[in-house]
Amino acid sequence: MSEVPAMRHRILPAIAAVGVVAVLAGGAWYGYRVLGARPIAQVAFGGDIARIPPAELEAFARSLRGASAGSVTLASVREAARRIPWVRDAAVRRRFPDGIEVTFQAYEPLARWAGHGLVSREGDVFDASFDGKLPLFQGPQGSAPVMAQQYRALAPLLAPLASPVAELRLSARGGWQVRLDSGLSLDLGRGDVAPRIERFVAAWPGLARRGVDTRHADLRYANGFALRTAANQAVAKPASPNRHPPKNK
Repeated sequence: MSEVPAMRHRILPAIAAVGVVAVLAGGAWYGYRVLGARPIAQVAFGGDIARIPPAELEAFARSLRGASAGSVTLASVREAARRIPWVRDAAVRRRFPDGIEVTFQAYEPLARWAGHGLVSREGDVFDASFDGKLPLFQGPQGSAPVMAQQYRALAPLLAPLASPVAELRLSARGGWQVRLDSGLSLDLGRGDVAPRIERFVAAWPGLARRGVDTRHADLRYANGFALRTAANQAVAKPASPNRHPPKNK
């Protein structure tokens, strides 16, 4: 019988301790909810903000200040942030008691998309204003990612020609064409175009020494290429027995 009072002495403090923890937890949760319900007063930005227009950032901050945290979710803030020009993605977190922090990931422009918009290095087409010089991409709808990848592969191969790419085209049948800033246009054809470019680039210094003034080169031959001079006279390099290039534009 003496064990019952002893057990009671052990149980009662344990129950009391649990009650205290529950009260403290309830108070903490209540405090958390109170703080979380406070209107947003501070908006902080981080990440890639150099390209984002300051006016857009200020307008975005104004739209958040004063809003009740209970009516603004982190997901809704992220979605709104992604609609800002130049923003590729955003991460959002609360800064208690009354702040919110938005970290931006901006697009890096690679080219202009024919008709409208810009193309990022990842191949995303997005709307933004840009005053700098960029090459122009023209291709079927949805082809921007593969064009961005091809451009990054072609640029170093064409570098010995000492003129940047002004325009890159992809036909509906998968044929590639490049126009350089110098005005030289190159028909590359389909498939692996690197060997054709390397062959032309290797011959280019000799053509320059001969004074060949060309504005168009057809590289779609198996073992050579054909040139069209400024005087519209065809100049053919050694090619395959079938002198006609494949119809792969």
